[in-house]
Amino acid sequence: MTATALDPLATALPSLPEVLRLRSETQPDTVAYVFLHNGETPAQTLTYRQLDEAARAQAAALDAAGLRGGAAVLLHPSGPDFVTTLLACMYAGVAAAPVQVPTRLRGLIRLRRIADDAGTVTVLTTAAVRHDLQERFGDTPELAGLTLLDMAGPTLLDSGSQPPPATAAQWTGPAAGPDDIALLQYTSGSTGDPKGVRVSHANFRANAAETDLLWPCRPDSAVVNWLPLFHDMGMLFGVVLPLWAGIPSYIMAPEAFIRRPARWLEAISRFRGSHTAAPSFAYELCVRDAAENGLSEGLDLSSLRVAANGAEPVRWNTVRAFTRTFAGAGFRPEAMCPGYGLAENTLKVTGSREDQEPTLLRIDAEALREGRVEPLPAGDPLVAGLPDGPSDAPADAVTDVRVVHAVGCGTTVGATSVRVADPGTLSALPDGRVGEIWVNGPCVAGGYHGRPEESGDTFAARLSGQEAAGAWLRTGDLGFVHAGELFVTGRLKDVIIRKGRNFYPQDIEVSAERADPALRPNCAAAFSVDDGVAERLVVVVEADGRALRDGGAEGLRERVREAVLDGQRLTADEILLVRRGALPKTSSGKVQRRETRRRYLDGEFGTPAAPGSGDPR
Repeated sequence: MTATALDPLATALPSLPEVLRLRSETQPDTVAYVFLHNGETPAQTLTYRQLDEAARAQAAALDAAGLRGGAAVLLHPSGPDFVTTLLACMYAGVAAAPVQVPTRLRGLIRLRRIADDAGTVTVLTTAAVRHDLQERFGDTPELAGLTLLDMAGPTLLDSGSQPPPATAAQWTGPAAGPDDIALLQYTSGSTGDPKGVRVSHANFRANAAETDLLWPCRPDSAVVNWLPLFHDMGMLFGVVLPLWAGIPSYIMAPEAFIRRPARWLEAISRFRGSHTAAPSFAYELCVRDAAENGLSEGLDLSSLRVAANGAEPVRWNTVRAFTRTFAGAGFRPEAMCPGYGLAENTLKVTGSREDQEPTLLRIDAEALREGRVEPLPAGDPLVAGLPDGPSDAPADAVTDVRVVHAVGCGTTVGATSVRVADPGTLSALPDGRVGEIWVNGPCVAGGYHGRPEESGDTFAARLSGQEAAGAWLRTGDLGFVHAGELFVTGRLKDVIIRKGRNFYPQDIEVSAERADPALRPNCAAAFSVDDGVAERLVVVVEADGRALRDGGAEGLRERVREAVLDGQRLTADEILLVRRGALPKTSSGKVQRRETRRRYLDGEFGTPAAPGSGDPR
């Protein structure tokens, strides 16, 4: 029988490399990872023995290059090279800082900032990526002084020097301890400059074990993943959890999903995937794809037990629409598992159980804006006749602007604890009050690399009156607890305050996106600006020719303005239309509101479109 994370031998091991070594010895020819060409056809596989030997050979090369005890940027596409080099760094005691392969100057600037923040000039990559960087950027200053180490060679490309040939047998480095740094996971940058979270081997072990406890992996389980592996959610679900639990992982490039979202579901069907994860917008894209192109022939999602939904606020309409759309393909409503997590906690904090439908809580919108949670009883006229769960929700279910449909993100498991605190007084709040989400437990990372002051503020907070109870992680996220379940309402610093009431930008953005059927999910950003007289609400919306066709740009602006007013009882002072792809987003697809606001203030979006113009810019 395949070993699982619940095996005593596996749980006693201090690090992922030790788990890999165990699997290489006990099940050497079992396939660990399958990489899909175009998101469809198996192109490359790695067995546990192949992965272990390749990783230890690279570890020997890293040792020879003198990198042990330091940090290095990990610059690989989502494929076998990424997985191998990640494990090699863990074997060799190198703190890897995964970064997206840049295709534009902004991405290259981010790479250089991360390298500088991590205190390294070493970039672990491939010859193909190195060549592409040189072709795209030439002798740009951002590449100056960086050492590009070809891990397939390996050669030190900038100097021409070459370490001695390395083999797995040559690697004799000491095993990693639980408190050693396994990774510098740089935050996505959705709320500011990226910071390197110091994730230890013990953090990885605890998060994988708790994830397996919440959503158990069985001998016949399999993960299907399209999320980028350099991102915390893609790494934990696509690489760490499968290795920990001893189950295969089927990995496709993110571009394959973006080009045709149905590929993700087809891979789950073809390879009998039991576990997958994605942000809410990905499930929305699948619904739209199905509406435009129909369900894939023979699609069978009956094997899927956990469709984790996180990384951004979970939308009830998305849960409902996905469940209804794919019910005929065998998707069970219980399989939709909303959750909450963040890099500072390695990943998972809470999650919904796989044997229960997602929790819907209908609450009074005005009370929520004042920080209170007032659930609306079933007999209330505002919710009379509305369905209780996604499986029985009609496609045209009536909504009311006075009602907020909040989706529960589940509960903690294991040793993780959650509290909701007043961000001003630092006092714990009772259930039913909105405040900042605080987290405590073995998954909380060791702070930000090289930023002791920020680390103290974020990772060592104390609840007022409970200082002896220990340190807590301040997440910067807002939410509340109801009936033991966590509900997330937004980001602390993104909240828009009008007349003493809190408005959450994601709610405004959803209303804006519903202004026209041609507008796509995750295509709007709402924020406030101070013009010296008052706070003004600005909504930036991506639009294309299809959205502008009826009534032109001015007509679309007016429809967006009316949709925000109808949906939120809030007047948008400015609606700015920009072309598709203009909104800055994180690697996981979240809109970067602060960066959008900065670009707006700096005039980088240009002038608004003229009425009737086919170009939204």
